[in-house]
Amino acid sequence: MNTKQWRWGALIAAVLLAGCASDVKLDENAPPVETRTPTSVSDAASGAGASGTSQSKVTSVDLNKANAEAIANTPRVIYFDFDSFIVKDQYRNIIEVYARVLSSDKSKRLVIEGHTDERGGREYNLALGQKRAEAVANAIVLLGASEAQIESVSFGKERPVAMGSDEESMAKNRRAELKLH
Repeated sequence: MNTKQWRWGALIAAVLLAGCASDVKLDENAPPVETRTPTSVSDAASGAGASGTSQSKVTSVDLNKANAEAIANTPRVIYFDFDSFIVKDQYRNIIEVYARVLSSDKSKRLVIEGHTDERGGREYNLALGQKRAEAVANAIVLLGASEAQIESVSFGKERPVAMGSDEESMAKNRRAELKLH
């Protein structure tokens, strides 16, 4: 290192050290800081100080009740386009509700059944139904649920909900059904 580099290094170090110096003066008119210690173990657990009054105004929330209400009001079916296993953005809310329920209660299990319309061969539709179920499962896992809580099953075209060969009937059959246990 030459002399010029050494001088710059020393100058930078001096500036940094000067910036770190503690010349901050406290406001002498500010009230003193009061330190309270709990008088008992129950006071410490409840957040109460020496005065015996609770400082917390937080209301508890029953997650099981909130989750039960959310699931009761959430659709259980996700629909897909023809020959597709891409979960549409319009089903994001359903995915988020199921992910929240599963991540907050590890005892819950979810079975996702993948279905297809009548077009295509049996093996192809079983594979497509499986991809649909797994796509929904992956989205739920990405939002916090455990893979161990989710089972993906394909029924292919074997369990249609709508009979008929018109587009409306076939669109109802291209689905993934979510069944919470």
